Amino acid sequence: MVKKVVGIKKKSKVPGVMITQYIETLPEGKSHPDFTRKPIALTIQEGKLAFFKAIVIGDPKPTVTWSRNNGDVSDTSRYQSKYDPNSNEHTFEMPNVSPDQADTYKCFATNEYGRAMVTVVLNVIEGKDMLALEAFDGNFKTLKVRPKAEQPEKKEGEIDPKFWELLLSADKKDYESICSEFGVTDFRWMLKKLNEMKKEREEEQAEFVKNLSNLKPIQVSADGTASFEIDMDLIDPSSRIFLYKDGEMVPYTKELGEKMKHSLKQVGRKYIFSIRDLLPDDAGLYQLDVEDVNMFTTEFKIPTVDFLVKIQEVKAMEREDAVFECVLSNPFSKILWFGKNLPLEQSDKYDIEVSEDKLIHRLVVKDCMVVDKGIYSACAGIKSCNAWLIVEAKPSKTPNMRLRPPSILVPLKVHAPPKGYQLYMTCAVRGFPTPSVSWYLDDICINSDNNYYITNAYGVCSLYILRVRPKDSGEYKVVAVNSLGKAECSTKLLVRGKDLIKSWYLFSSMF
Repeated sequence: MVKKVVGIKKKSKVPGVMITQYIETLPEGKSHPDFTRKPIALTIQEGKLAFFKAIVIGDPKPTVTWSRNNGDVSDTSRYQSKYDPNSNEHTFEMPNVSPDQADTYKCFATNEYGRAMVTVVLNVIEGKDMLALEAFDGNFKTLKVRPKAEQPEKKEGEIDPKFWELLLSADKKDYESICSEFGVTDFRWMLKKLNEMKKEREEEQAEFVKNLSNLKPIQVSADGTASFEIDMDLIDPSSRIFLYKDGEMVPYTKELGEKMKHSLKQVGRKYIFSIRDLLPDDAGLYQLDVEDVNMFTTEFKIPTVDFLVKIQEVKAMEREDAVFECVLSNPFSKILWFGKNLPLEQSDKYDIEVSEDKLIHRLVVKDCMVVDKGIYSACAGIKSCNAWLIVEAKPSKTPNMRLRPPSILVPLKVHAPPKGYQLYMTCAVRGFPTPSVSWYLDDICINSDNNYYITNAYGVCSLYILRVRPKDSGEYKVVAVNSLGKAECSTKLLVRGKDLIKSWYLFSSMF
């Protein structure tokens, strides 16, 4: 007869499994139970078949039982335990699942030498919740609420759990500001506890990802969207990825052309989540999970601020400095500056200044060159404004130039942007006398069309479209003419829509 002792805790190779061994020394060839495959969290519509699957090991062969936190599972018409000896899978099924079965479930594997236990959450979407999702296609994730344990009321002096969630995903340089926000002053204690929590979190993450890095917090970009990104290598590419805001799961699309508020773009191992059409209600705590394990947490704060004076167009000669300036409605210590959609920082090229009252903000573009021309943006919270920088080349010091007909120095390039993206098309021409330059779309002159911003700075001819549309597709041509002749170059533009395969076929057929 096996003599039991008060549980000896053992470590499982599978994160989230709790093992209790009943005796100090196991007989040779015998082992306590463990899970080689644990059940995973499930979100399902009411009326469907819900089930959990598990695979266990141990000698003697463990007995597998199931339970739930709030209720019993003895009704065989609602709960059915099954075992497949061929696959060694234990299945717990709930036919025609109903909302009252949403709960935290436990799976126990027990033999005479110990017990292994794992918890798993079932979320059931009621019919009324599905009505809001019927318009979504297969790219959209299903709405659910992140399981929240019953917690006692927070006592005075206790730390908000959000504090630890933010620290687990934060860069070390941000620890001090997060501690200050939540009133934590004991750094040594904080670091010790944080390291313990990180180790536990990394063990859970290791079940789904091989590598997790480059966690970038949520920020507003020049185009008015907010985004955060991470790099991760999924062990199983089919693993489900969930996005939560303040504990509630939000649907998102992988089709960037779709008019949906939340979207996911994957480039290699980089995942970028974006939020468009920003509103004050978009502020909150955002969390990214793979299956039921948290990978990243970031908080989006939206200050109450607007532009009393927006930045204005600036013209500068080569080698001069250009200054953009704006005035805010409320003090703001730092705003974001962008040049041609790229974030700008203090450097030898850029001076970023703010007045003592934090209301006036300036960007100085130093020693301007023709290549610096383009659209510059200022972002404060979810508000933004933009303006052009036009750089003019200095006149040549040799006035007696030789007469020559127009020629194309740099031709137009092929473009195939997605719908809604910005487009910047440019070429370079020369000739003396200075040629007049005209732009054409499918042989129709568009020089006076307000949908296009066209410039010609000393032979650098540019066309800018803020947000391309399918009707902008076609053949673009630049024609340069002077008294000695004419030169032209052309290119194709196809604005990509949802059907990428069809679009690329049409694009290739244009050549």
